[in-house]
Formats: sequence, structure tokens, C-alpha cells
Amino acid sequence: MTIYALSSAPGRAAVAVIRVSGPAAGVAVEALTGRARPEPRVAALRVLTDPDGGGRLDRALVLWFPGPASATGEDMAEFHVHGGRAVVRGVLEALSRAPGLRPAEPGEFTRRAVLGGKLDLTAAEAVADLVEAATARQRDQALAQMDGSLRARYDGWREAVLARLAEAEALIDFSDEDLPETLGDGLGGAARRLAGEIRAHLADDRRGERLRAGLHVAILGAPNVGKSSLLNALARREAAIVSEEAGATRDVVEATLDIAGYPVTLADTAGLREAAGAVEREGVRRAREKARTADLRLLLVDAARWEETRPAVAPEAGPGALLVATKRDLAAAGAGADIAVSCATGEGLDGLVSLMARRFEAAWKGASPSPTRERHRAALEQAAAALDRAAAAAGAELAAEDLRLAATALGRITGRVDIEDVLDRVFAEFCIGK
Repeated sequence: MTIYALSSAPGRAAVAVIRVSGPAAGVAVEALTGRARPEPRVAALRVLTDPDGGGRLDRALVLWFPGPASATGEDMAEFHVHGGRAVVRGVLEALSRAPGLRPAEPGEFTRRAVLGGKLDLTAAEAVADLVEAATARQRDQALAQMDGSLRARYDGWREAVLARLAEAEALIDFSDEDLPETLGDGLGGAARRLAGEIRAHLADDRRGERLRAGLHVAILGAPNVGKSSLLNALARREAAIVSEEAGATRDVVEATLDIAGYPVTLADTAGLREAAGAVEREGVRRAREKARTADLRLLLVDAARWEETRPAVAPEAGPGALLVATKRDLAAAGAGADIAVSCATGEGLDGLVSLMARRFEAAWKGASPSPTRERHRAALEQAAAALDRAAAAAGAELAAEDLRLAATALGRITGRVDIEDVLDRVFAEFCIGK
């Protein structure tokens, strides 16, 4: 069956792109243009008309990509039309009446690319991540994954496992042959080393998943130290209510920022103190919970009330925290502050942003490619467990079975095996037209 969809964003635009993929793609081009298909991969200006006599639809650029040299591996066509709603609607309606065509489901173009061997599953997931990327770092991670950074590592491990499996099977099937005496001697050690490499890869503090989802920064401190003012100053809008009344912030208030290309959700929390009532107690509990899960904690202390407000954040000090002296325009910061700021004058705010960026760079810059989804992590854990069992196996038969399980788990990540089992999960988050 041939599929079609609007692949650019809906709504008014200068140009809209409509894609068609499948065996009837060429027929659709000829039907809408009334002419032969253009030369492959050469944009041709064509007048589009409704084959059912509905009149002219648009003047458009038409591109023809015969399979298998196309994005999906099938015959493909693209119509680059003017982005008005009436134009797009008219072309889609004309395609809907063409025999053998139907609207594409979410992610179906990329799904066909995977099934056609044009992409592995990790690259397909990167396509979705690239569409959703809001910052430069998210974009870079998606591009690296789309270029094969994860596939190369996982396929390399799988090939190493298959090599050990071949040794084990040779010992089983040809035990009465004149095999090298050393064959299989290093099987247990090799399995153990591979398991160690996989576990080292998994011990990444979930960097890939966190960057993909966005980083979280919690603003913590006693009441009236300037938490809401700092959130508003960094967000450049009135995201949180600023009040002299203690306990004005009861729930977590969030704003999203782009800090040096890292996607950051900044959270203003309830003032840390002995709560006066049930609602405030819940707010303080949520503040502590936000601190526990945050990638970075900003511990605010009032420079004019240093000794009074410092104890509230003392339990949150340590790695992953910055001690920020607020209201720098009113008093000098006390000892131990990482930076002093004033939301009233703007003093120190750029420095705070730079300091946060350096913390993120230290954690992410130069890091090796990391799993970006829970399904990667689950399969890697299964592979490592199977390799552990293979390393401890009493005989070649038992080792071979666990090596086979490890190879299957690694192959499942990239789609080399059991691909139908994971396709629906992978493409569930895709948009129509990709």
C-alpha cells in the first residue's frame, strides 16, 4: 500500500512538503501533474491539477526518488507546494482519491525506512529526538545517534559475543574433531570482560536520557531569600509570585530555559522552614523531593541575613549544589558562597548562568554516547546478565545458550532481531509525516 502525508508543520507557511511512499507513488505524480515523472532526485516545476476534474491546485516543485535509492527504500515522491491551507488540503484530498493510496500513520515513513534497511532502530529513534530537539545539545545528541554512535557500539559488542558463541558451538558440534587445544580457553574471561564493558556503559548516571528529557534545577532556600525573584529574573518573565509574605510559594513553580544549549527546567520551591500548616508542610515536602531528583541545586542564602538563612539549606549542600548569596545590593555575601547576585540590579546573574553552564559542561562534554531510552537500558542489562551466566557456565552447552541470549538482547536494540516486538513502542511517539 502507498502512503502519503503532510511532512512539514501544519498551518500557514511559505512552503509545505507532502510526501508519498510506496509502489503507487509514481502513478500519483503522473496523475497530479499530467506528465511523466521528473528525473530522479531533480526538482521539477509542475502544475498540479485534480485528476477528477477539480481544476488547478498549485504550481509546485516535484521530486521523484525511485526505490531503493530513497529514504524509505520504496518509490517516493515529494510535492513542495505553497503552504496555504487550501492548497495543502486540495493536494491531500486529490491523493486520497487516488487508487492504492492511504494516509500515513504516525512514524510510518521512518518505520518503512527501518523495515527497508535504511535505518536501524536507534537511528529511527534519533529522528524523533531531532524533531523534538529544543536546544543545541539535544540536537547534537540526536544527530550523533542518527549517525550511528550507539549502533556502532552495540553492534560491536554483538559481533564479539557472536565470535565467542561460534567457539562454544564448535566445541559442542565438533568435539571429536582435531580442534586447537586452546579453543574455548578464554571464553569465560571474554564474556566477563564484555559484561564489564556493558555495565560501565550503563553506569553513566542516565546522561543520555536526562539530556533528552531536559535537566532540572531546583531553587531552594528559607522563606523570603529571593527564590521567586531569581526564577523570574532568569526566565525574564513573571513566572512566580513575589511577595514579602513568608510561605507565599506553596507548590513548585517551573520555567524552562536554554542554558548553553542544555534544556533546563528551573523550579522555584516552597521556603524551607518548620511549616505552619498542612498545606505548607506539603510544599516543603515537595521542595525536598525536587531537590533529591534535581540535576543541580541552587541553595539561596540572603546576604543580609546570612547566619539566619544559611541553616535552612545546609542539609542540601554537597556535590550538585551551588551556594548563591542573594540581595547582593543590600549586603556582602558571607563565607562560602559560590556567587553573589542581586535580582534588583541584575548583578551576578550572567555569572550564575555561566557557572551553571560550566557544571553541565563538566558532566556532559566529551562523554561517550549513552543510552537515550529505557528500552536500551533494559536490553543492555539483559545482555550483561546473560554474559555473567556464560562466564560462570559449567560447560560449553550452557555457555552457548547464554551467549545466544546476550546476542539477541543486543540485537534487539538496533532491530537486528525481534524487530516486530519493539516497532510499535518505538514509533508510538512519532508525528504523522515522519
